[in-house]
Amino acid sequence: MALIPWTLWLTFSLPSRHVSDHYDLAWVGFDIALAAVLGLTARAAFRGSHLLAPLAAATGAMLVCDAWFDIVTSTPGERLEAILEAAFAELPLAAICGYVVYDVEGVHASVRLLRKR
Repeated sequence: MALIPWTLWLTFSLPSRHVSDHYDLAWVGFDIALAAVLGLTARAAFRGSHLLAPLAAATGAMLVCDAWFDIVTSTPGERLEAILEAAFAELPLAAICGYVVYDVEGVHASVRLLRKR
C-alpha cells in the first residue's frame, strides 16, 4: 500500500528529463549483469540445477526491465529499434523464462532427454 502514494509522489515530483554523467556505465553494467544471469540460467538448465527457477525468474525480470528502459529512454529516432528489439528479443526471452519458472520440472526432463541423444 505504501507504494501507491510513493509512486504518485514520484509522478509529480520527478523531472521529465534528467542528464546523467554515468548513463553509459549504467547500461553497460546492466547488460553485463544480464549476460551473466542469462549464462547462469542456461548453465543451470543444462546441469539440471535446483537454481534454475530463481535464475530464470531473475533473467525474465531483467529482460522486461531492459525492454522497458530501452523504450522509454530512447530518442524518437531510436524508438522503433527499441520497440522491435523488445518485441522480437527481450520480451519473448522473458516469456520463455516465465515458462521455465512455471514448469521447471518439465524443462529438466526435456534437457535430460536432449542430453541422452
